[in-house]
Amino acid sequence: MPTERRKNRVKDVLSHRQPDLRVVMEDITNTHNASAVVRTCDAAGILYVDIIYSRPEPFPINDSISTKTEKWIQFSHYSSTKECLRFLKKQGLKIACTHLGSEAVPYNSVDYTQPIAVVFGNESDGVSDTAMSHSDFLIQIPMFGMVQSLNLSVSAGIILYEACQQRRQKGLYNKSRLSKETFKTLWNEWLDLK
Repeated sequence: MPTERRKNRVKDVLSHRQPDLRVVMEDITNTHNASAVVRTCDAAGILYVDIIYSRPEPFPINDSISTKTEKWIQFSHYSSTKECLRFLKKQGLKIACTHLGSEAVPYNSVDYTQPIAVVFGNESDGVSDTAMSHSDFLIQIPMFGMVQSLNLSVSAGIILYEACQQRRQKGLYNKSRLSKETFKTLWNEWLDLK
């Protein structure tokens, strides 16, 4: 039976989850990067992570890096980018793709308080042309050194904490944003009350 302390912790964490701020990882292959992004998602109050992964082997999560935070995240898996992003758009989310091209705007110029999914591409190629064609925003973190981009997990941390800051300023972390049904389902799962 869970302790009162554990119940209070679960209640607090669920009350801060942001169901309309999602992260999409497109064909990420590096276990370290994928696991670190999942850990950051949990820390930022992300509930839903969408995985686009077309390889036959399982999506790479390393428990020692993620610190097993994947059990607090709801994953949806897709074999194609088009399928994933069409689904998210039907749910009313805007799509922001990270991109290094000159047409991308600074990441902090986007309103992350609206329902939005941020797409991170794989380590070598970035987001696909398909992802960009479905996006509402192309975003980038300005670079001032010799490298063109940051590590995937660092980029996710910077962008998600910009989203957190905007959402905190708007009061979106002040009360539970989950439906009563979703809250109850996750409460039972997280406390193993099934």
